[in-house]
Amino acid sequence: MHTMSHPLDIFRHCPVCGKEGFAINNVKSKRCEGCGFVLYFNAISATVAVIMNEKDEILVARRAKEPAKGTLDLPGGFADSMETAEEAVAREVLEESGLRVTETKYLFSLPNKYLYSGFEEHTLDMFFLCRVEPGDCPVANDDVEELAWMSLDDIRPELFGLQSIRRGIELLKEKKNEIKNKI
Repeated sequence: MHTMSHPLDIFRHCPVCGKEGFAINNVKSKRCEGCGFVLYFNAISATVAVIMNEKDEILVARRAKEPAKGTLDLPGGFADSMETAEEAVAREVLEESGLRVTETKYLFSLPNKYLYSGFEEHTLDMFFLCRVEPGDCPVANDDVEELAWMSLDDIRPELFGLQSIRRGIELLKEKKNEIKNKI
């Protein structure tokens, strides 16, 4: 029988004092038996950009790196420390496409699991409808292999490699008219 391990089981030493005895405190945390430090396993903030053009097409990326290398994705990524979600989505769009975000509108959020360096990160992916500088042409950069404009009607969610993005595409398709009215 397979038993689930604690999400922080790979951490055996306290990150503050370095002592062994970093024990389960509760389902979301571990506590150092030496200095008392408690480390919580909370979701990491991530952003997703839904960029629509005047033809009601969405900017879609192809992932250049693992996880899910070669699958479809939407521009976005992790928020940096001391950065708002709106700043993060604008920075990620600029890094990945060269496009400058001029306006963001929050749409919804979805939980996700993201395998990075052998560790399963839990993320909270925040989806934003983004308006970009008119006339700017997207260019694939950073961890994006290519970019393309696709009609929301033609997008197939199963081609997206990350679970939250697949579910986000499904929601976008369901709420297409509502989202178009937000632009």
